[in-house]
Amino acid sequence: MKIPKVLQDVIDNFHKLPGIGPKTSQRLGFYLLRVPESQLEDFADSLLNLKKKTFLCSVCKNVTENEICSVCADGNRDRSVIMVVEEPLDLVAFEKTGKFSGLYHVLHGKISPLENIGPDEIFFQQLLKRLESGNVSEVIIATNPTMEGEATAMYISKEIKKRYSDKIKITRLGMGIPTGADLEYADDLTLTRALEGRKDI
Repeated sequence: MKIPKVLQDVIDNFHKLPGIGPKTSQRLGFYLLRVPESQLEDFADSLLNLKKKTFLCSVCKNVTENEICSVCADGNRDRSVIMVVEEPLDLVAFEKTGKFSGLYHVLHGKISPLENIGPDEIFFQQLLKRLESGNVSEVIIATNPTMEGEATAMYISKEIKKRYSDKIKITRLGMGIPTGADLEYADDLTLTRALEGRKDI
């Protein structure tokens, strides 16, 4: 059976999303055919607004609807501690634990020479600018425990030490996160233990 082009286009676009294979793409495409038109319009509007009405926080690069995200705007946060994460989803995972009261910095990626991603392709320079204020006493590096995540952590640590030597303590998440795992999939207890067990690097 030949699938109508307009439906095939929808299926193809679903298939471009991470973690969605050809069968799931087809199921989603055919499912949307049965959805009431008003619900489909709401779905389409929400997708369009995703780009139009979200921004990167001018301070930490988290995804937000305002110039500054709710974490950075919260006057009760400990501004002397910054946790560096790869993606906004990692920030969301730590916020769910309720155990971290400092600020974040979202890199939006990791250093990966094989993919031609260097320090200039992630928000690393913006982190260094934040440290210029002199108000930060600790940087927690919470990149994923993968080869690229470890390389990113080592690079960040080296560059901060080069500029701030003994002024800023640099720690890495401790035990609890298995090697090769993604932080966004870790449960609250694992993340809490990793945070509590962080070590100097």
